[in-house]
Amino acid sequence: MSVNLTINGKKVNVPKGTTVLDAAKQAGIFIPTFCHDPEFPRFGACRICVVDIPGMRNLPASCVTEVTEGMEVYTESPAVVEARKTILELLLANHPKDCLTCERNGDCRLQDYAFQYGVKESPFEGEKKNHPLDDSNPYIVRDPNKCILCGRCVSTCNAIPERSVIDFGYRGFNTKIVTGMDLPLAESDCVYCGRCVAVCPVGALTWKPLAGKGRVWEMEKEEVTCTFCDSGCKFNLLKKQGKTIGVVPKSTAVGRPLCLKGRLGLQLKYMDEPALPFIKKDGVFSQVSWAEALNIEEVLAKILKMNNSNEK
Repeated sequence: MSVNLTINGKKVNVPKGTTVLDAAKQAGIFIPTFCHDPEFPRFGACRICVVDIPGMRNLPASCVTEVTEGMEVYTESPAVVEARKTILELLLANHPKDCLTCERNGDCRLQDYAFQYGVKESPFEGEKKNHPLDDSNPYIVRDPNKCILCGRCVSTCNAIPERSVIDFGYRGFNTKIVTGMDLPLAESDCVYCGRCVAVCPVGALTWKPLAGKGRVWEMEKEEVTCTFCDSGCKFNLLKKQGKTIGVVPKSTAVGRPLCLKGRLGLQLKYMDEPALPFIKKDGVFSQVSWAEALNIEEVLAKILKMNNSNEK
């Protein structure tokens, strides 16, 4: 069963149960989002995707509002634009202003939307967050002061049942994304798969090995599939001036777990100058050989054992 509606005066026909956000996307109409992820829909936390629907009491979030027959939707009405500007101003009121040196400069949704809606500064003043930077591990840097609490990292981490390392902690102004007991990431059960970094829309989560190696507009991406197991996880090779300088996860879909071993294996295979990897030993990260990090000796031993069994 399908539903007919109009979005910004454009007639659209979509299946029943479709959200306004997806209907707009199908019609080629852009609606900004922070918390929305196609793999984990209908979270409805950030409100930046609000739209104007005559007859509704407030401006509803398009990512959680289902279309109805004859619905009229306006994605850029004066009320919508004012609401989005206010949301951006509230986010910027407590956000570091280091865009020029941020690793996500040029690849940050907050920056993009502030530009799109002409938000140069915030009129709101008050207490500022001053959380310590968490660079306790060799792969991921967490800057809680840049976090906009969209929850995408939490959703993707919890999508793998045995992970569920991070979640929302504390309340009100003090709310932040935390590990168990609010420990540094290096002391948590994190396996550094990178799912969280792959979905972060701002600079709250970044890749430590890539720090200072280049800006997003200088890099080319090439998709590769990991073959260490049958999960078929997708990764991007990041290339600059013809050299592969990094390997980062691409697919974070449910059912594709991603793992440190897979990423390290692809780094060894594709990177021109791969640095020695780090693994955790007795709770402490140590730099080790590639053979040890990838359990190459163990793999070879298993292959040899299988061959011997076949010969018998």
